[in-house]
Amino acid sequence: MERSKIVAIVTGAISLILAIGYLILVQLLDFRGEMLPAPVSLLHLLF
Repeated sequence: MERSKIVAIVTGAISLILAIGYLILVQLLDFRGEMLPAPVSLLHLLF
């Protein structure tokens, strides 16, 4: 019973670390600003 309790705590800690890391990543990507579309005038030159 003791081992399953340790596994549950470790799994919960990993889950929290992943969740916090995801939130930080989303905030950093959102902080970059508004996404600008590709210039349409240059697209016809590529194809």
